Amino acid sequence: MRTRPLKVALLGCGVVGSEVARIMTTHADDLAARIGAPVELAGVAVRRPSKVREGIDPALVTTDATALVKRGDIDVVVEVIGGIEPARALITTAFEHGASVVSANKALLAQDGAALHALAEEQGKDLYYEAAVAGAIPLIRPLRESLAGDKVNRVLGIVNGTTNFILDKMDSTGAGYQEALDEATALGYAEADPTADVEGFDAAAKAAILAGIAFHTRVRLDDVYREGMTEVTAADFASATRMGCTIKLLAICERAADGGSVTARVHPAMIPLSHPLASVRGAYNAVFVESDAAGQLMFYGPGAGGAPTASAVLGDLVAVCRNKLSGATGPGDSAYTQLPVSPMGEVVTRYHISLDVADKPGVLAQVATVFAEHGVSIDTVRQQGRQDGGGEASLVVVTHRASDASLNGTVEALRNLDTVRGVASIMRVEGE
Repeated sequence: MRTRPLKVALLGCGVVGSEVARIMTTHADDLAARIGAPVELAGVAVRRPSKVREGIDPALVTTDATALVKRGDIDVVVEVIGGIEPARALITTAFEHGASVVSANKALLAQDGAALHALAEEQGKDLYYEAAVAGAIPLIRPLRESLAGDKVNRVLGIVNGTTNFILDKMDSTGAGYQEALDEATALGYAEADPTADVEGFDAAAKAAILAGIAFHTRVRLDDVYREGMTEVTAADFASATRMGCTIKLLAICERAADGGSVTARVHPAMIPLSHPLASVRGAYNAVFVESDAAGQLMFYGPGAGGAPTASAVLGDLVAVCRNKLSGATGPGDSAYTQLPVSPMGEVVTRYHISLDVADKPGVLAQVATVFAEHGVSIDTVRQQGRQDGGGEASLVVVTHRASDASLNGTVEALRNLDTVRGVASIMRVEGE
């Protein structure tokens, strides 16, 4: 075994960073045996140096992250501070000063992954980021290494634990959205400002990364269609139950049947209870991958949290350190296909539409005519009068597969009917 340690600079020492430092210390002998050389924590960049950090030598703590990554003796920089800046500048500086990088920064990688990969390749360094997508779940490495000889056609997954906890609570207890969110916040699953999670921004960044790796093309955050789940109601879950479904916030990345384009989207959707993703409960994540040769694969586990995310970071650290010792680099950016990203209007799926309509003869015929005029075929219809009377009824339509553009045109036309009082909800139906 080589005796000179590989030196690691840690950027950020919050929930994840502190766990990375702890595991590096407590598992030092095992890590050294697996890598072939000891690893040494050479510095920890933080914003609040006065905070007590158990198990970390205060002499290693600094507020000057730039100076830390510029040190010529740093072999690997571990970035767990998140956000765009200063993370981007620090990673760039690390590459330029001879260090490889392990990151958990989904937002930065979704926005600027191509540029960072290009710089890493130019400098002959590694950029690894298993922890950026699904916490402890091994997903990125299987996609870009284990399935490198296969053709991936679809990636369908639950990649945000907060939203899955909320939707699971609504489904299992009948709680409303706000009640379920309050519980998630009290338990520490949701941030004080949950916007990034519940509006789908977090999942969209992960979808961009997954689509890029799965389809060997460049997909940015701006390419991902996004809908949040704040409008999902108890009535939606009741309808899903009647259909033998549940509701999940899904990240869906697909290659077109002709192979000429890809799509990436995040939105709530009904999925059959028979689908493996339907049974993913609480704050867990799961990703379903469909490929030509391997068929259907599912990856499941805790998608967030200090220890699970640190596990993925340490896995990358071991791989990067091994590469350093062998004088090699691991897989880089593989975007040779350069496939276009199709707009959401071209996505084809099934839909569940709930309408508030006048409770009188002829309404169903009018609604059916609008669907036919826009080329959207109806699968099932359910109509019932409101218990509170008032001359209104609820009409639920489930369609066959249709394009999103056709469905949007149908809904706009329905809103213009005098007999349609309102469109209560629109939900896509996936996983069939």
